[in-house]
Amino acid sequence: MRPSTSPRTRSPSRRSSGPPSDAVTESPEAVPLAGGRVAAGVARVGDVVHRPAGAGSDFMAALLLLLEERGFTGAPRYLGRSAGADLLSYLPGDVPARFQTWSDAQVAAAAALLRAMHDATRGSALAGRFDVVCHHDPGPNNAVFRDGVPVAFIDFAEAAPGGRLEDVAYLAWTWAVASQRTVPVRRQAEQVRLVADAYGLEPAERAVLVDCILERQSRNVRFWTEFPARAGAAAATAAEIGERIAWSRREHAFTHAHREVFDAALA
Repeated sequence: MRPSTSPRTRSPSRRSSGPPSDAVTESPEAVPLAGGRVAAGVARVGDVVHRPAGAGSDFMAALLLLLEERGFTGAPRYLGRSAGADLLSYLPGDVPARFQTWSDAQVAAAAALLRAMHDATRGSALAGRFDVVCHHDPGPNNAVFRDGVPVAFIDFAEAAPGGRLEDVAYLAWTWAVASQRTVPVRRQAEQVRLVADAYGLEPAERAVLVDCILERQSRNVRFWTEFPARAGAAAATAAEIGERIAWSRREHAFTHAHREVFDAALA
């Protein structure tokens, strides 16, 4: 269950201003933003991102305010809510449209960024009885790059309290593991180890990281199976959703088939 408040959390409505979200997305000044594949109707007007409010908006607002308060700069600032839209600061940079092969420096930077985000939530009312607050989708398509380096995460709508391995496993998968790349499995395993090193996993966590990757891949199948029923979901055809489900299953089968290689790299 998601807590609804945090220490010194500001109400999402206190700084509300501007036009309704529908008017914003139809405005000639609005620039649609396509980072990620989950939310519909996200647009930028000037330096402000307008994101349709949803069930997780209050928690997202509290989390972004907490991250700002604790000095974490790798996330948008929460600016308020206006007529059905959450207002966020725009982070300049590049968001990759597709997964690709990443350098060691990029993978390590992503893992270090995730660790800094997690550390900023540790011990907070939002994390509650859990270890940290998880982003739950810290893949490359939700990262802002500057000069080729990931410097921030976006799209915190799925954020919720959890164990840090949930996020580390998803990051290791989406930044380092791929069934259809030409990168050799041992090279992929080296980058999974790099994630563990750059994040700073304990030996016991490293020992179960591959199991956590497999669980996240299985969870992704469930997520896309249920996706059409989600309110405010981005448009996706049945064929597109079917391919995402099939991709997640291929990734799971690939990881499972080569788990001894990944486990050996993490030992």
